[in-house]
Amino acid sequence: MYGVRRSPRWLPILKAALADHGVAYIPEDAVSCHVAGGSLQRLLTTWCPTFMGYHLYYPSRRQTSPAFQLLLEALRVKG
Repeated sequence: MYGVRRSPRWLPILKAALADHGVAYIPEDAVSCHVAGGSLQRLLTTWCPTFMGYHLYYPSRRQTSPAFQLLLEALRVKG
């Protein structure tokens, strides 16, 4: 189906959490504005692992496509 946008599967769960119907397990980047605004709060923060970054395994002996090289550059840690 072309031109059809599908909403994320967790969207009804977010709506229920915003309506005070319980606890939701949703990606942090999707609810950061609600947490900052005070409508949601984080629970069990000591049990939530921090995101340490992407781990990408790929064959380094082959030539990579320009698109894949752009992806690697975007994900590479700047330091």
